[in-house]
Amino acid sequence: METFVQQILNGLVLGSMYALVALGYTMVYGVLNLINFAHGDVLMIGAMVGLSILKLLDGAFPGLPGGVQLAIAIVGAIPVTMIVNVLIERIAYRRLRNAPRLAPLITAIGVSILLQTFAMMIWGRSPLPFPQLLSSEPVMIGGAVISHTQVLLLVLAAAAMVGLVFLVEKTRMGRAMRAVAENPRVA
Repeated sequence: METFVQQILNGLVLGSMYALVALGYTMVYGVLNLINFAHGDVLMIGAMVGLSILKLLDGAFPGLPGGVQLAIAIVGAIPVTMIVNVLIERIAYRRLRNAPRLAPLITAIGVSILLQTFAMMIWGRSPLPFPQLLSSEPVMIGGAVISHTQVLLLVLAAAAMVGLVFLVEKTRMGRAMRAVAENPRVA
C-alpha cells in the first residue's frame, strides 16, 4: 500500500509539471495558432535569472531565510521573463501572423536555438544546481515520502491552474482571449 501511495504522489508531482507546460502551450496555440517551440527556453531563462538572483542574495544577505530568498528570486525573474516573451513576440512572431504555417514554425525553432545559445553564453554549458532553500526533512503521507519542494510545487501548480481558470472564465481579459481564440477576425 505504501508503494501505491508513493507512486500516486510521484504521479501528482510529475503530472503537475506536465500540466503547467501543457497549459502554456495551449494558451499560446489557442490565441496565436502558433506552436511556440521556445516556450521551454523562455522558462529556462526565467529559472536562470532566478538562480542568478539567489546567488546575489546569498552573497549580499547571507542570513536571509531560504523561503524569502526564493520569493524575491521568483518576483525578480517574472518581469524578466515577461520582457523576453514580449520581445520575442514583437521581433519574431508578430510579422508572421499571416505568413504560411511553416514560417512561424521555423522561426520558433530559431528563437529556441537563439535563447539556448544566449543562456550558454551568460551562464555557461555546465549544469547549475539550484540551492536547497527549503527544508530537506521529508514529509510522510500514509507511509509515502514527499519533499517540501514537491509539496510547494503541487501547491503552486494548483494555484496557477485555479488562477488561470479564473482569469480565462471570470475576467474581461479572459473573455477577450476566448474571443480571439474563437474568431480572430471578429474579435
